[in-house]
Amino acid sequence: MKLGIVGLPNVGKSTLFNAITRAGAQAANYPFCTIEPNTGVVPVPDRRLDALAAMFSPKKVTPAAVEFVDIAGLVKGASKGEGLGNKFLSHIREVDAIVHVVRCFEDENVIHVDGSVDPARDIEEINLELIFADLETVGRRTDKALKLVKSGDRKASAEGELGTRLREHLESGRPARTLPMTEEEQETLGSWFLLTDKPVIYAANIAEEDVGKPAEALPLVAKVAAIAVAEGAEVFTISARIEEEIGDMDPAEKQEFLEAMGIGQSGLDRLIQASYRLLGLISFLTAGADECRAWTIAEGTKAPQAAGKIHTDFERGFIRAEIVPFETLVEQGGMNACKEKGLVRSEGKDYVMRDGDVVLFRFNV
Repeated sequence: MKLGIVGLPNVGKSTLFNAITRAGAQAANYPFCTIEPNTGVVPVPDRRLDALAAMFSPKKVTPAAVEFVDIAGLVKGASKGEGLGNKFLSHIREVDAIVHVVRCFEDENVIHVDGSVDPARDIEEINLELIFADLETVGRRTDKALKLVKSGDRKASAEGELGTRLREHLESGRPARTLPMTEEEQETLGSWFLLTDKPVIYAANIAEEDVGKPAEALPLVAKVAAIAVAEGAEVFTISARIEEEIGDMDPAEKQEFLEAMGIGQSGLDRLIQASYRLLGLISFLTAGADECRAWTIAEGTKAPQAAGKIHTDFERGFIRAEIVPFETLVEQGGMNACKEKGLVRSEGKDYVMRDGDVVLFRFNV
């Protein structure tokens, strides 16, 4: 999973990126501090792996991973090449989802490119730049399709109709992801690689003193939440400064600090959970003396395709999957106890994987 962190200059996105990846990206108080995108790979926190490691004492424990990309700050006119616009837009095309950091704190020592703090205006500014870029793409696709319609191309006719509807939708200031579409139309749109078709998580960056307060008690956050609801996007509050503070703490100290702040979970944990929900992802687990590992797949993935995540031979020669739910494994105290009680299921090619399945794939090639 690859997430692009975006936002206007000085909203705290590079500070957040540093905090969650410890990658040391620059975080200075001026526009275009980030020019080339910084990247950092972060392990996905999973308490189930810790339990499996205690049970199997493996040589290696491998969590699932998320790649974060800190993309250059955007300014008005980026779709026309202003600032670092062209680079910004090309980097967004490469990510699975967008984490849009929105400034929801007042601080006279941190300048704002527009002179004041207004989350709704800031969100609109970035969305419009992405919409302008998409309008160019949609315009080219639509015009080409409509020309082919004259030759009797039925596929071009459907694409031209979709493009016409989408162009009107974008021109009204709405992102592509909010346009009602059939599954077939969504598949067509996927090949256009539109920026506003990507799922979005809004990260409302709040002041340290606001951490732990309910969203309804924070007017700036409420503005972001209203926009997220209208778009069907995810939203959560985070304090980039707090994340920076806890980044180097050991797990016990970090948990104690988070509970004292009244938040329980780090921003990274909540961001990853939101990402999995937004993208429809789950994890299955493999466990043994050599390695305990978490694997990320899409909801609805069948057993052979899940096996293919480990190795293509596993999918090609799939025989069956031996599965026990994680909770059952823990309750029984180990795999042998599960086998003795007949709790290990044998599943075939049509089995749809579930989150937390502990699995051993049988295959022959």
